[in-house]
Amino acid sequence: MKALSVYRYGTVTIRTAMLFAITFIVSITISTSAVNAQDAQQKLPATGTTATVGKVNGIAIGIKVESPSSETTPLQIVCVFEYTKGDVFNSPLALPAAVNGMVHVDQQLNGLITTLRKSGRFEGHALETILIYPPKGSISAQRLLIIGLGDRTKFTPDLMISVGKTGMREALRLGVTSYAHASDLKDGGLDSPTQVIIGNVLKGAFEAYQTELYLKNKHLTSFKPLTKITLLAGAPFYTASEKAIAETIPTLNK
Repeated sequence: MKALSVYRYGTVTIRTAMLFAITFIVSITISTSAVNAQDAQQKLPATGTTATVGKVNGIAIGIKVESPSSETTPLQIVCVFEYTKGDVFNSPLALPAAVNGMVHVDQQLNGLITTLRKSGRFEGHALETILIYPPKGSISAQRLLIIGLGDRTKFTPDLMISVGKTGMREALRLGVTSYAHASDLKDGGLDSPTQVIIGNVLKGAFEAYQTELYLKNKHLTSFKPLTKITLLAGAPFYTASEKAIAETIPTLNK
């Protein structure tokens, strides 16, 4: 009986030790995961982080972590899909309102873009445009150009080549020397390929610019020299966007 009592005591001790070890391992695992998640969050670039990646035709191409509602620029370009019932910029797949650039723009304009879309005054058909002069105290841009992306379910990345062309031509027509571009696809609920979208926007922009230069050399048009294009990106997409710009610039400088 004495030996049996010792055996039972030993069993309890072993079990207690095992439970303690498991608890300790789980605790360490959870703590490590929390630290890793915190580190990953800390490594995201802060709002305002910016870089000039290179130049095409003497025009600097930059990338910046910024909401289109806060970017100080002569012209801010944003994009929206066609309005669907119950969808004001953000479908269930869209970025949360706190990090949704188009929601910020709409809020700063007191719901103007929502009103335009819901009323059908601006339907957001592919390449449809509307130009707004924001009132003081709203968004930071002097002018806001909205470009339609059409039906979200029929979107293809190739459309962004035409969006880039449209944005460039409007910028030159307005006589600005720089502008900022936000594609806003993720804001609108589309999980788009960031690098492809960036590349297509720049490809379209400089195809249009080359055409305008051709016409200018023949004295068929005139425009102020453009000095910089800034592409806006959310913090999680900054690195991919910067990489896309760096990879695209050499193809445009050929």
